Amino acid sequence: MTASILFFIVIGVVCLASAIGVVTSRVAIHSALYLLVNFVTLAIFFVTLEAQFLAAAQVIIYAGGIVILILFVIMLIGSEKIETRAEHRSWTPYAGILLGVALLSSMIYAFEKAPQASDTTTLINGGGPQTVGLALFTAYILPFEMAAVLLLVALIGALLLARYPRNSTIESGNTNQP
Repeated sequence: MTASILFFIVIGVVCLASAIGVVTSRVAIHSALYLLVNFVTLAIFFVTLEAQFLAAAQVIIYAGGIVILILFVIMLIGSEKIETRAEHRSWTPYAGILLGVALLSSMIYAFEKAPQASDTTTLINGGGPQTVGLALFTAYILPFEMAAVLLLVALIGALLLARYPRNSTIESGNTNQP
């Protein structure tokens, strides 16, 4: 076993373990920190693929910007458990299954329409900004727009969460707080 294969296995295990930690962690701060580790390991994978621009963008945009934004939201909203009543949310498992099937079918469609392996070597070409931009806005325009819609939905959800005051301020009668 060569050193590069051993390095790939170690980084892959760290990447998968941090991804599992994001999903299974019960503390929101820990989940955000696992996400940071996952983004850094993905950037390491980009460096090993000789895509330095993508690695730098991964660290600057995702690890630097998105994770910090998530941590600010956790600090503003709080990470205490939200008590919900099960009888009002009986439709959520069905909605989750429906959305999961829709995501899976769109991923299968995107993989079928993706360029073949011989085409991607000419598209990536070291991960430079010009080739990445050309690839994003020609061959990968549908996944790019799907990511834009997903970010828009997340923004609207964050606005709705921040819009209403907590129940403790309403119950105490103090509604003057923003």
